Amino acid sequence: MAVKKSSDRSLFIALSIIMGAIIIISNYLVQFPINKFHLHDILTYGAFSYPITFLITDLANRRFGIKEARKLVYIGFGIGILLTTFVSTNFKDIISIRIALGSGTAFLVAQLIDIEIFQRLRNKEWFVAPITSSISGSTVDTFLFFSISFAGTGISWITLAVGDLFVKFLMALLMLIPFRLLIFKIRDLNGKKYTT
Repeated sequence: MAVKKSSDRSLFIALSIIMGAIIIISNYLVQFPINKFHLHDILTYGAFSYPITFLITDLANRRFGIKEARKLVYIGFGIGILLTTFVSTNFKDIISIRIALGSGTAFLVAQLIDIEIFQRLRNKEWFVAPITSSISGSTVDTFLFFSISFAGTGISWITLAVGDLFVKFLMALLMLIPFRLLIFKIRDLNGKKYTT
């Protein structure tokens, strides 16, 4: 489905901007471990913001279909990575460069996997596609991001990845709430309006 109507265009633009903003915020926050409750070796603040990207992708896929969802990911990637590169990447610090590279690679691969899985499951119960695609995408994203960004640096990236993934799974479950509420407001690709 091509984005043609003014309301659809507005929704698509809003989702693209939000996607880019969430990427920038998450790329910044991933640099900061949570120093409370002895979590500094297993969790960063980025784990709480990044799962919102899967919600955005799934909403776009539900409303516009696979082609437009991919376009949204590419736009969000362009906005997010471009601004992250120039705002928070320290080109004198190899870790900062690796974070930018890891973020971009993980984001694209994970989001495109999310889109494919969501598309295959879109006609199941309302929660099956978003939870399955988000958990699958989060797993791929976490492995790619942390291995590219931190492997061989002395940073305990495996424990950070496990902590990050645990939070992403919890956030994927929590994101079902706004997903359910928001699909009442939009029609899906096939024109179905959710009423229950």
